[in-house]
Amino acid sequence: MPIAAVEPLKLAAVAVAGKGHWIAGAAMIVACYAFSLLVVEQLFVIVKPKLLTIPWFAKLWDGYVAVRTRAWRILKTAIGLPSDRKPIASSSWKRAPAVKPVLAPKSARR
Repeated sequence: MPIAAVEPLKLAAVAVAGKGHWIAGAAMIVACYAFSLLVVEQLFVIVKPKLLTIPWFAKLWDGYVAVRTRAWRILKTAIGLPSDRKPIASSSWKRAPAVKPVLAPKSARR
């Protein structure tokens, strides 16, 4: 439904650009795409829990998330970003002792 409301506005933006108003037409097209993206994204967030109760959609969604996660890890490795995984400390590694704050002697604290 949100997409159906925005599509005529995109056609109007093309008509505006066709009349010679390129900047206004381009701005309208960008605004329409941004609006439809935001509305559809919010609509998906609202209905996602109900969609996940449908078995075929839940299976499809799990596959999509797995592929997206794998692709993101490969991309991060390729461009050198640090991984999200925390390194596992060795058993011989010990935590540094807490340092107590150094206070001035009582005679100087007046």
